[in-house]
Amino acid sequence: MLILLGNQKGGAGKSTLTLLLANYLTQIKKRNVTVLDMDYQQSLATKAQKAKILENEPLYEIVPADLKHFPSLHNALSNRSGEIILIDLPGKMDDDGLLPLFAACDLILCPFAYDEFSVDSTLLFAMVLRKINDKAPFIFIPNRVKNTVKYETKTEIENVLRRFGVVAPSLADRVDFQRISTFQTPLILYPVVLPLLDLIYNQYLDWEDHT
Repeated sequence: MLILLGNQKGGAGKSTLTLLLANYLTQIKKRNVTVLDMDYQQSLATKAQKAKILENEPLYEIVPADLKHFPSLHNALSNRSGEIILIDLPGKMDDDGLLPLFAACDLILCPFAYDEFSVDSTLLFAMVLRKINDKAPFIFIPNRVKNTVKYETKTEIENVLRRFGVVAPSLADRVDFQRISTFQTPLILYPVVLPLLDLIYNQYLDWEDHT
């Protein structure tokens, strides 16, 4: 199972969502997870190294990698039965190295914000990816949502995004998200994130209960 977490716009929350999902899958659902950190900043790999320095072993392997490494890594990881591969994508669309990832993915998670620049970037990401892979479910995740967002704005944006996929429950803007690490999600966040993570898991990842 190969899951992409991406958006052309940097700062959309891809890395935070990757950690949330990886922690949830390993801690709560007891699934085997490998994270490929392909973002330029490689913040996830850095967090994993800091955790080891503090003697907190990460719950899963985080592999810093370039796009060109994907075919070899994918072949190696495909031999692991039941493995879920999460890929934190770089925030760009102008690299041919993205094409094999887009073609191979089984699920796309795309965090975005309800602002014009974020939505434009999100639509471009969706249009390009859909030209390459029109089979994988596409889930748009409203992220860092503030109470000031107008209902009419949200409705208009979501209607456009639904041409490409589904719009999931939103994640509110909370400072607690800065405390997520590779070995834990703060308990105070679980009531906030479980509606989203349970939906993703039950509808798209829980294949063992349906076979």
